[in-house]
Amino acid sequence: MSEPDIYCPHCTWRPLGTSRWLCTQQMGGCGTCWNTFWTGGVCPGCGYRWEITACLACKRFSLHKDWYHWPESETHQDECTRETEQPSSG
Repeated sequence: MSEPDIYCPHCTWRPLGTSRWLCTQQMGGCGTCWNTFWTGGVCPGCGYRWEITACLACKRFSLHKDWYHWPESETHQDECTRETEQPSSG
């Protein structure tokens, strides 16, 4: 299975390895600064799972999971696999 493309669902900005997000203390976080995509949105400082992620370019928020864009062929293959794994009704 290949890696997904990671980019903002609003403006298509792609985070760099040097991009950093802050576990915001105003939101109950711990203040850790890290690349949220290295951990799937989980803060390495306190373990909080961030469900939303702010784009560092356009400043808009979106669900963290919506940043992951899987190749179309893999998505189609997964759907086909699920269809064949369903029990028959007969």
